[in-house]
Amino acid sequence: MTTATHPLVTRARQLASGVLAPQAERVDQEGVPASHVEAVKRSGLLGVSAPTEYGGAAAPGAVARETAEILSGACCSTWFVQTQHYTPVQLLARSELPVRVRLLRPLATGELLSGIAYAHVRAFPRRPVRATPERGGWRFDGTVPWYTGWGLNDVMLLAGVTDGGEVVFAFTEARAQPGLRPSAPMRLAALTATRTVSLELEGLWLPDETVVLRAPYEKWSAADRTKTVSASPAVFGIAEAALDMLDEDVAGPLRTRLVEVRRRAYALADHPVPNEHLEERLALRTRAYEVMRTATTAAVVAGGGRSMTLTSKAQRLAREGLFLLVQGQTAESRRAHLNTLTNTMP
Repeated sequence: MTTATHPLVTRARQLASGVLAPQAERVDQEGVPASHVEAVKRSGLLGVSAPTEYGGAAAPGAVARETAEILSGACCSTWFVQTQHYTPVQLLARSELPVRVRLLRPLATGELLSGIAYAHVRAFPRRPVRATPERGGWRFDGTVPWYTGWGLNDVMLLAGVTDGGEVVFAFTEARAQPGLRPSAPMRLAALTATRTVSLELEGLWLPDETVVLRAPYEKWSAADRTKTVSASPAVFGIAEAALDMLDEDVAGPLRTRLVEVRRRAYALADHPVPNEHLEERLALRTRAYEVMRTATTAAVVAGGGRSMTLTSKAQRLAREGLFLLVQGQTAESRRAHLNTLTNTMP
């Protein structure tokens, strides 16, 4: 079976063409509706990489990447809400702690949707969220700057860092509760539709049985780095959507560049040793941004004045592309991107 004929790729295309793309401009202005989330849950896509014994598809990485490209190119806001789900599933699949038995199946089958609240951990040695052992569990205090999908997610994966430099990841319900208070939804230049909030934590207590991972920061960070230096499939998805709006004489050369960058980036993503070729992966991540930025800019230029209306697909894609420039950003990836921009200035 090729990736293109995999059942989940077929379902992703049906979801994109039948539900997401026709409503993308409205969703961009009004917010991701619960009906979109329910459609994603029913599609089986939330279990794309989950173990089959827990109801998932255990599909190859190439399938997960292609479905991500399809969804992001159709409606980046919906893609971004549901893509939060995959890290919790992956952590549970690797964990041997009791929470795996309780949560992996409902997350793999799409019964539940999970969000994530852990990007702030990358700020270490700063500790925006502190984790402290207390009463057979963990107390969390601080501020989660970004949490996506508030009101759409069922559970969240929350992380904090201890005084001793250990990261602690635990699950809790994605709702206001004692010790957890959300902000009002943020107004953002792009992806306001994702219902993103900040979370104030003041003594949120979670029992030990909710913990999915405890590890020294250095060990966790080394594994996390392989994600943050790699090109996101969503970058290719947005670029493809923009190229589809252009005449072939303009789109052709850009598509050739996109195909080559994607081929090399995905070949490294499938490399058997995940912590090798990190500098090359980071360079390809930056090149993917360049292709996406050129493609979305070309779509805006081709659209002329119409591109300045909020109902313009080209303008939406351009703003979504801006968002992807900083999504999953670390100090390392920011520095590499800025260096590239500086070195290519005329």
